[in-house]
Amino acid sequence: MNVTRTDPARSRYADAPQAADHTIDQQWEAYSPAEHGRWDRLFARSREVLEGRACAPFLDAVAKLRLSSGGIPHMRRLSDRLERMTGWRVVAVRGLVPDEVFFDHLANRRFPAGAFIRSEAEMDYIEEPDVFHDIFGHVPLLADPTYAAYLEAYGRAGARAMARGRLKNLARLYWYTVEFGLIEEAGALRLFGAGIMSSTAESMFALEDPSPHRVRFDLGRVMRTDYIIDDFQQVYFVIDSFEALLAECERDFGPLYDRLAEAAAIPPDRLIDSDCVLHRGTLDYFRKT
Repeated sequence: MNVTRTDPARSRYADAPQAADHTIDQQWEAYSPAEHGRWDRLFARSREVLEGRACAPFLDAVAKLRLSSGGIPHMRRLSDRLERMTGWRVVAVRGLVPDEVFFDHLANRRFPAGAFIRSEAEMDYIEEPDVFHDIFGHVPLLADPTYAAYLEAYGRAGARAMARGRLKNLARLYWYTVEFGLIEEAGALRLFGAGIMSSTAESMFALEDPSPHRVRFDLGRVMRTDYIIDDFQQVYFVIDSFEALLAECERDFGPLYDRLAEAAAIPPDRLIDSDCVLHRGTLDYFRKT
């Protein structure tokens, strides 16, 4: 997907030499002091909000990966630390990459991260994933062996979904887990989706606002559910554990895809009869450690 880049951070990479797998040189030395400072401010405010809201493996990995060491992380050095933990590496890209390229990276334990950092005007909201969203939001959980195995399994599922014409269903699974997933942890709801955790406002909204639905994860339900790309989500799905999520993604999706071919999409604000909805009192949404 091509996006017009008018600010200096984006234009730096617009014509950067690109390999066949869409990777580029991060050009870490080209980041300005202002850009490093922008990362530090984004990191500080997000880390404060996520204390007591993000899942424990995420918070632990932020420390282990030394993401608070100051400035935009150097992807190669970060990858060296991450690879020793789970075999994953982070590779720089200009922005969004074609689906087949994205799935191949994940299936081979490479996470493609946008190299540019958002502008000052986009500090609170950015449409296109940048280095903060991709590295702060996504990379820490890749240090968790079970979650890392889930994302690899998801990547392997990509080619099969494309061959069967069910990419929309698989994309919904990514959206409602990797980007906007909630998890039950020690009797409370916690965040694990990168789209939530890289937004301070949605980090609070997802757990504490009374308006969105919070529904127990069901694979078929998730794959039928449309999503919102330009506002807070109206439904969040809650997994029991990363082990349970991995087990779901390792199954053969073929029979499910056959059933979904005849099933209508579910609007993001709609509940259905089979939903297990978590109401206040079912879990303590507001409890913070």
